[in-house]
Amino acid sequence: MAEYGAPRTVQAIRARTLPREFVARQAQQPRPPDLTSRLNAWYTRLAAANPAADLETGRRAGARLIIPGSPEWPTQLDQLGRSRPLALWAYGNADLRFSCLTSVAVVGARAATPYGSHIAAQLGVGLSEEGWTVVSGGAYGVDGAAHKGALAADAPTVVVLACGVDICYPGSHERLFASIREQGVLISECPPGVHPTRARFLIRNRLIAALSRGTVVVEAAIRSGALNTASHALFLNRHLGAVPGPVTSAMSAGCHKLLRERKAVCITSPEDMIDLVGALGDDLSPQTRAPAVARDRLNEPTKKVLDAVPTRGGAGPASIAVAAGMNLNATLSALGGLAAAGYIERSANGWRLRKTTTTYRKSPDSVALDPPLTPEPDPTDTPPSPDDFPTPDETHAT
Repeated sequence: MAEYGAPRTVQAIRARTLPREFVARQAQQPRPPDLTSRLNAWYTRLAAANPAADLETGRRAGARLIIPGSPEWPTQLDQLGRSRPLALWAYGNADLRFSCLTSVAVVGARAATPYGSHIAAQLGVGLSEEGWTVVSGGAYGVDGAAHKGALAADAPTVVVLACGVDICYPGSHERLFASIREQGVLISECPPGVHPTRARFLIRNRLIAALSRGTVVVEAAIRSGALNTASHALFLNRHLGAVPGPVTSAMSAGCHKLLRERKAVCITSPEDMIDLVGALGDDLSPQTRAPAVARDRLNEPTKKVLDAVPTRGGAGPASIAVAAGMNLNATLSALGGLAAAGYIERSANGWRLRKTTTTYRKSPDSVALDPPLTPEPDPTDTPPSPDDFPTPDETHAT
């Protein structure tokens, strides 16, 4: 096919005679193939094929045949080299090439856990909302959840099948595939009427990896077809991500293996995956920040004084100044401001942290650092600084 094209190849098989120069070049290889047995196998398969009937069956079903050079052919498949498909059957309203220009493969276990299905659907929605097409295999578990997430975002999605595009496998995905045909596209190397086999599932995985800019493995056991897709992605120099799971879950063992061997990048959100496969500088994932608390608004000298104030009993300004490593004047100034803001209160023995109401409901850790409810400072006010605090003389006068 690569040297002589489809018409001359078919003609040679029908005549059961290969070009002499081709046979001579093959004979010079270190391990020459048995061309006679291969030619007999090709001849038998060609004799049993009915291309005209396949085209008619596809036409009646609404499918179309795409070949290299067609406007709808995804050119990234050419990177497969000799493993590039000779043609693809497409069944759906979406344009295959346009849909795969910015696409991400979301793969994982068929027997996915609720955690895996949730993450896959979340990735499907998040990626689709940002304009990225989800590519997957249409199977149970992670595949189906990712496709449903894309449909929920009113975006196209691509299903790569291991059977004919007119065969619904798995059977319970009939409604899902019908929705995908309206909004996306089903594709396959197999002609209409062909049923799936174990080998065809592994063969189609190279297409899932090749069609997309990157692959994310949501859940995968140690022996999982999703890891086969991951290996194809690595071979093609595509980006590879993996979602971490519970260390006690066998369904995440494959993901953890990819992460431990540094073959994949840790993915925890759609933004992480877009950051991995997107344009450099344009699709950056936002930096994760800790929630801001009222104490963050204090300047450093005031924070030091606040840290030196005891929780119980009390301490005088001199003791607090020594503990904070501050001079007495600065400490007195900070104490006055902290008292006005509601962080500390006077006791019989000096200053102590103001008590907060204890409840049995678990609250975020930051709540303990917030000022009390009464008096409640205006969050829009500028945080107090030492210059705004009363002078030592004013504090003593008070």
